[in-house]
Amino acid sequence: MSLLQISEPGQATAPHQHRLAAGIDLGTTNSLVATVRSGITETLADEDGHHLLPSVVYYSQAQAPVVGYPATEHAATDPQNTIASVKRLMGRGVADVQHIGKELPYDFTDKDGMPELKTAAGNLSPVQVSADILLALKKRAEDSLGGELTGVVITVPAYFDDAQRQATKDAATLAGLKVLRLLNEPTAAAVAYGLDKNAEGIYAIYDLGGGTFDISILRLQRGVFEVMATAGDSALGGDDLDRAISLWIMQQANIADTASRQLSRQIQSIARTAKETLTLEDCVSIAVPLGDGKHWQGELSRAQLHELVDPLIQKTLLPCRRALRDANLTTADIKEVVMVGGSTRMPRVRDKVRDFFGCEPHVDIDPDKVVAIGAAIQADLLAGNKPDEEMLLLDVIPLSLGIETMGSLVEKIVPRNTTIPTGRAQDFTTFKDGQTAMALHVVQGERDLVSDCRSLARFELRGIPPMVAGAARIRVTFQVDADGLLNVSAEEQTTGVRSEISVKPSYGLSDSDIERMLLEANAHAGEDAQTRMLREQQVEADRVMDALKAAIQADGNLLTEAEVVNIEAALLHLNSVAQGTDTQTIRQAIEQLDIVTRDFASRRMDSAIRKAMAGRGVNEFMEDSEHA
Repeated sequence: MSLLQISEPGQATAPHQHRLAAGIDLGTTNSLVATVRSGITETLADEDGHHLLPSVVYYSQAQAPVVGYPATEHAATDPQNTIASVKRLMGRGVADVQHIGKELPYDFTDKDGMPELKTAAGNLSPVQVSADILLALKKRAEDSLGGELTGVVITVPAYFDDAQRQATKDAATLAGLKVLRLLNEPTAAAVAYGLDKNAEGIYAIYDLGGGTFDISILRLQRGVFEVMATAGDSALGGDDLDRAISLWIMQQANIADTASRQLSRQIQSIARTAKETLTLEDCVSIAVPLGDGKHWQGELSRAQLHELVDPLIQKTLLPCRRALRDANLTTADIKEVVMVGGSTRMPRVRDKVRDFFGCEPHVDIDPDKVVAIGAAIQADLLAGNKPDEEMLLLDVIPLSLGIETMGSLVEKIVPRNTTIPTGRAQDFTTFKDGQTAMALHVVQGERDLVSDCRSLARFELRGIPPMVAGAARIRVTFQVDADGLLNVSAEEQTTGVRSEISVKPSYGLSDSDIERMLLEANAHAGEDAQTRMLREQQVEADRVMDALKAAIQADGNLLTEAEVVNIEAALLHLNSVAQGTDTQTIRQAIEQLDIVTRDFASRRMDSAIRKAMAGRGVNEFMEDSEHA
C-alpha cells in the first residue's frame, strides 16, 4: 500500500532528501571520519570497531596499498615501504623534505622540484599517499551510511600555508571526494564543543596533534565564530615527544644514531608505548632487542619523562603568547581553554596549559575525536541538511600576503590575521616610459624585503598601452577563499587588459619558517624600516635620473653649456651616492638635482605649451575644455 506524503500548509509536499556528508580529520598519526546521523554526531568505526585509522600506508608490488592497523604491522619489518606521518610532508619542497627526511626512514627523489617517496610500488608523492588514506575513510563512510558521499569537510592545521592546503585538496580530488570546505582544526573543535551555544566570550583552542601544533583565539559574538589570531608550528607534535624519548633510550642503551631503520622504528614504537603508560603509572620498564639474542632493559620514570618533554611543551607556549599579543589580549581575557589532539592526553601537557592560562582546560570530548566531530557538524550544514540553521565561521590567514615592488620591497596587500574569505585591491603603476608589460611577484611573510619572505608565484601582465612612467593604473587584486587558497589578478584600468593566477605553489614552508618569519619581523622591525626607506630613496633616485636623461635626449637643445655641466655633475653625484646606504645623502642629492634642473623644466613646459598652441586660437582651446 502506498503512503501519502503529508506536509504542513505552505511547505513543499516532497520531504527534504538527506544528503550524505562527512567530516574528515586527516591527522599526522591517526585519521577519523564522522557524520551526523539521525541528529546525532558520531565518528564511524571499521568492521573491527576501530574509530581511529592510523595514518599509515604499506606499499608492495604484490598487492594494493594497505591502510591503517594492518599497515602498522609492517612498520618494524619494512619501514621504507610503510609510510607514516605523511602529513609532515604535504606541500613541502625538496629542500624541506631533505631536512625532515633525516628524521624519517624513507628515501626521496626529486621530480621537477616535487619530492616523491621511493617505495616498492613506485615513486609516490605525499599527495598520493594521503589520497590512499582518504580513500580508506571514504569507503568506511559509504559502507556505513549505505550510499555515496555528497561532500566532505576536511580539517587542516590553522597554520597550514597555501601550498599545504592545496596539497590536501589535491589529495581529496585524487580520492574522488568533493571538498565542501577546508576547515581549520581549532575552529572545528570549537564547533564540536558547541561553544556557539554558550555565552559570548573569548576562547583559546590548544591543539597538539601527532605532527602539528596550533593555538587559535576565537571570539564568539551573536552566534558568529571569529578567529582573532592564530599561531603555531606545523612541525611540532606528539611525534617529536616520542622522538625525544627514543633518543634517550638509544643513549641509555648505547645504540648509535646510525642504527638501522628497522631498529629505529622499533624504538620509536617502544617510546610511544612508554609515554602512554606513564599517563597512569609513575614508572615503566623498557626492553629493547639488540639482536643475537641480546637486549637492553631499563626504566623510565615520570619525572625523567617530564625532563625530556618539557622543552617541547614549553615550545608550544611561545605561539600562545604571540597569538594573545596579536589579538591584544592577556590570559585574563580568556574565558575557557579547549584541549584538542591526542597529545593533550598527557597530564604534563594539561598541567602546563593550566598554569599558562590560569584556568582548567576543557577535556570533556575525546581529544582524538573532537576535530572530526566538528567537521561533521559543518559538513552537515554545508550539504544543506539543516536549511533553517546557519553557522558563520570566520577564519584568518596566518601570514601577510603581498607583492614585490621596485627595489625588491614587499607591499603588503592582505595583512596576517585578516578574516577570510577576503578580497583586497591596490593600484600600482609603471616605472619607465613606454612600458607595455609588468612582471608580478606574489610573496608571503612579514619582512619588508622580498629576500626575507617566501615566494608564492610569478606571472605577467602584457598589453599595457605605452604611456609615460606613472601614467598607467594597474589594479592588483588578492582574493582568499574560505579554504585559505589565494587567487591574484592584475588589470590595466584604461584598457581592461587582465591577467590572473591561482596561486598553487609546488612547495611549502620548512619546519620553522613561519615561526622564524614572525620572530625576525619583530626583531628586525627597526632595521627593516630603515632598509625600506633606503630602498625607496634608491628607487626614487633611479626614477629621477632615468626621467632626466630622457628629457635631455628629447630637449637638450634648451640647455646652455653651463647648465649641461652643472646637471651632469649633479647626475654623477646622485648616481654615486645612490649606491651607498645613507638615505639622507640620497635625498639631498635628489633635491640638489631638482634645483639645478628647475629652469630646464620650466623651459620644457613653455616649449610644450607653445607647440600645443601653434596654429590654434583661444576659442579652440575653450571648445576642447568644454568637451573634456
